Amino acid sequence: MEIASHHDEEEATRSERMVHLERAFGGVYMVYQPIVSWRLHQPIGYEALARSADPRLRNPGDLFSEAERFGQVQSLGRIIRGHVLAAADALTDGTRLFVNLHVDDLEDATLYDAVAPLSLLAPRVVLEITERGSIESIPDVDKKISSLRALGYRIALDDIGAGYANLNTLAVLEPDVVKLDMSLIRNIHERGTKQRVVSAMVELCRDMKIELVAEGVETRDELEALLALGCDLFQGYFFARPGPFPR
Repeated sequence: MEIASHHDEEEATRSERMVHLERAFGGVYMVYQPIVSWRLHQPIGYEALARSADPRLRNPGDLFSEAERFGQVQSLGRIIRGHVLAAADALTDGTRLFVNLHVDDLEDATLYDAVAPLSLLAPRVVLEITERGSIESIPDVDKKISSLRALGYRIALDDIGAGYANLNTLAVLEPDVVKLDMSLIRNIHERGTKQRVVSAMVELCRDMKIELVAEGVETRDELEALLALGCDLFQGYFFARPGPFPR
């Protein structure tokens, strides 16, 4: 009886959490943060960042973790891609929209649908792959990436330096854009080791003709250190906090 009672409690808790997740999905909205070229003195793109109005899952990390727990990552991805359509359609010439993809999204057939609304705007969209899971677990990942490129999407690899994304993933994806994680950027002006790592990444990306974005820039000291290392593309609170898409 005790075992049955404990099982019933777990099921009730699970059902309650699923209800909260569905409610959070209904409250998903997007904010946008510019990616700035120092050389051009203007944004070259905007990253779309998911938020939820539901107070229990307002933190985006919690939202994605709960979606993972209940196998709802692809559902959340479809919601996000639906929300960014209006912003993508409003982009000025040459400006790109960076849209995050969970690794599990790569197994969603709707992502590869040539007549899906976002696919019709693919040349203006950079799909930013974040390794919350292992990309090596995705069957035929190289073919999937080729299919996305055939639709017109460009590919970015996020979180380099965070412990998820690694050089092997860089070799597998052959991305158009690499984004350095803020853990590498924080206080880089005081850390010689970080400077050497970033310098090596700048050189590697230059050789491979990959654009490099330094994420999480918060101070003038960090910016000046990154400029000295050869960086040109930046994202972070020093330039702008995430907010509504600029019109």
